Amino acid sequence: MTDFSLPSPQLGPLLVGLMQGVQYRDQDLPLWQSLLDLQARVRDHVQVIGLELILDEAEGYAYLRQRARAEGEPPLARLVQRRQLSYPVSLLLVLLRKKLAESDAIGGETRLVLGREQISEQFRLFLPDTANEARLLDRIDTHINKVIELGFLHRLRGEEHQFEVRRILKAFVDAQWLSEFEQRLADYGSHAAALLADEV
Repeated sequence: MTDFSLPSPQLGPLLVGLMQGVQYRDQDLPLWQSLLDLQARVRDHVQVIGLELILDEAEGYAYLRQRARAEGEPPLARLVQRRQLSYPVSLLLVLLRKKLAESDAIGGETRLVLGREQISEQFRLFLPDTANEARLLDRIDTHINKVIELGFLHRLRGEEHQFEVRRILKAFVDAQWLSEFEQRLADYGSHAAALLADEV
């Protein structure tokens, strides 16, 4: 049984940070080291409220996830909300995950940085054709900003149109999802064709 009577001074900031969202090694190295040192205590604390700590030391990220309910255990209120993603945002996540897998396969840099133009070129293949290029780019920027808000892209400082793909994306768009990639893209292509037909 964990002794909660003498909490480490680092434990509070760790718990607060994790409750606010994903924590990255490269954002605060001392706090990350504290998380590694105190992860057992963090796990014990968050388990009480139905959460579990997901920590990937190799990739350098950690976050809280709703814990699966044990048999016979009374249900707990959901603290980590599920988000229903729109078709374009889901598509963008799949495309970014594929680029991450391609980067890993060739053994390049551990960081994957993509420009707005690279993202747009991939993305527009699955969107209805339009004569209004400015409007299309505005829509793509809106979807990119949503993915930034979700924590899967990070805008580089001083580079408005350069983005780092956060490696935590691998935990959310997992191997099973990636193995079904071709079918998903076919579905998305059908969806885009339906949208185009509706506009005609």
